[in-house]
Amino acid sequence: MHGHGEQHVHGAHARRRGERRTDRARLTVTLALVLAYMVAEVVGGLLTNSLALLADAGHMLSDAGALGLSLFAAWIAQRPPTPQRSYGYYRAEILAALANGAALVAISIYIVIEAVERLTAPPAVLGGAMLGVACGGLAVNLAGLWILSGTKSENLNLRGAWLHVLTDTLGSIAAIAAGLVIWTRGWTWADPAASVLIALSVVYSAWGLLREAVSVLMESTPKHIDPDQVHAAIARVAGVRGVHDLHIWVITTGMEALSAHAVLETGVAAEAVLGEIREVLAERFGIDHVTIQFEAEECGACSVGR
Repeated sequence: MHGHGEQHVHGAHARRRGERRTDRARLTVTLALVLAYMVAEVVGGLLTNSLALLADAGHMLSDAGALGLSLFAAWIAQRPPTPQRSYGYYRAEILAALANGAALVAISIYIVIEAVERLTAPPAVLGGAMLGVACGGLAVNLAGLWILSGTKSENLNLRGAWLHVLTDTLGSIAAIAAGLVIWTRGWTWADPAASVLIALSVVYSAWGLLREAVSVLMESTPKHIDPDQVHAAIARVAGVRGVHDLHIWVITTGMEALSAHAVLETGVAAEAVLGEIREVLAERFGIDHVTIQFEAEECGACSVGR
């Protein structure tokens, strides 16, 4: 039973290593696309005098930084554990996600300030040229979304990069809409108005990312795991008299850890019980990193608390 649990842990590690190699490849290709078109948007924004395009180009620059940070975090997360960092560098991915979320909020504040200034005195904007550049940006962003969409729900670091590209896609759509309005109606105020919409979409996307990254760093129980159900599952294992000091946290996305004290019935073999607990936690809750401290049944006070 114990050996089966160990094989499950090693197999999970091997799968994660393969997934992270794929993540790095996705991030590299998307970074190249973003950098290539960012230059075009900067030039287009300057030539057309469009704040929406410049805001979108600035967002693309932040995308490049975010993708580079995510790529670095995905690489350094593969470094082996050390005596000083016994869990390795997995949390680098969470720190990257937190930095990406904070950068998104900072960008949105800057865009709003610039937009408010332009709303008071909208400058002339070349709507047709702005429209063409924005359409190209949309194509690049859609390609980036498709490349990164494969594992974004399973990796917080990759989700942060995906959100950057998503908000940039929304920015391109807003710039296209503004370009159409300016081109057909001559309403130059549509440019800063579109910039405000971009900023709002950025804040909305960043909030969930920041909240989840902080939750991981605070070692909160993962939202998809019910600690009461975990407690009951361990308590139902044959030979377990009680469970207390139960803690469940996330090392990095998709890597949950658990520690608990279990009170054993008299005469029960601890190794067999440990193997059963590992198997239940892995199969029912996907928890592979398990630390169980066993206590004798005579310790009555220990079996009371949680």
